[in-house]
Amino acid sequence: MAAVSANRVLIYGGRGALGSTCVHHFKSKGWWVASIDIAANEEADVNVLAKICDSFCEHAEQVTSDVARLLGDQKVDAIVCVAGGWAGGNCASKDVFKNSDLMWKQSVWTSTISTYLASQHLKPGGLLTLTGAKASLSGTPGMVGYGMAKAAVHQLCESLAGQNSGLPAGTVAVAILPVTLDTPMNRKFMPDADFSSWTPMEYIAEMFYSWATGSERPASGSLIQLVTSGGKTEATPVQ
Repeated sequence: MAAVSANRVLIYGGRGALGSTCVHHFKSKGWWVASIDIAANEEADVNVLAKICDSFCEHAEQVTSDVARLLGDQKVDAIVCVAGGWAGGNCASKDVFKNSDLMWKQSVWTSTISTYLASQHLKPGGLLTLTGAKASLSGTPGMVGYGMAKAAVHQLCESLAGQNSGLPAGTVAVAILPVTLDTPMNRKFMPDADFSSWTPMEYIAEMFYSWATGSERPASGSLIQLVTSGGKTEATPVQ
């Protein structure tokens, strides 16, 4: 039987574009990687398949129970939540309710579940990352559901830095706030865009790995803006 790496990470959204990049990056560093998503990532060591459900409580119970059975008494070094999505529409859109519900499920449900998983399974001094959006630092009139959901993730992250948050001692909780990620899907639907202003997924995966290994971690509760210009990305905390 092959030896299991001493370093372990849970990646929520491990089947998506950014999640798959993170799975690959941590695996390349010799880490044990578990992916949580509605579909399996074949590169991960193990997959927790999240069932689609309209009840937050039922969905959370399924995911957290499956992870608890998987890990047992084992703790992980990092939990990386990169689950999410995008949907537009202003307040007059016929799809405003459907899209807002979808955005809440994809961003707030997954972030909240990741936070609970951290409280149960993260090592003291471990890393928890959430995914917000730079756009949600101000109004988002053309994508109200997306803006509200990402702003809620920001608030959650800031709350996790406070006393009695429920996280293990020394946990660092950080939210990234990208503008546009350089994904195949974004290139497909925006072929004429300036790709040099899009943040490479590999940059984010390496940043997560660096934080997970204790290198140059931001303060817990930080919201880290990712702004790319001319192919160069800068990560700066929101003041």
